[in-house]
Amino acid sequence: MQALPAVVPLLLAARALGLSRNTAYRLVQRDEFPCRVIRVGDTYRVPTSELLCLIGVDRDNARSVFGS
Repeated sequence: MQALPAVVPLLLAARALGLSRNTAYRLVQRDEFPCRVIRVGDTYRVPTSELLCLIGVDRDNARSVFGS
């Protein structure tokens, strides 16, 4: 298995959480996204480790969650 990235795009995190694009951006704007969001320029990234912890997935099963 390839190493997971340190961060993932916001929309990938939203998909893993079952959130729509609009809901994800709305939660970010309200500072209510369920895990930390990092702004990089004009894009948003979510720490992979925090997302995995939030959804209760261990690293061995992460590939199926992220569709790779």
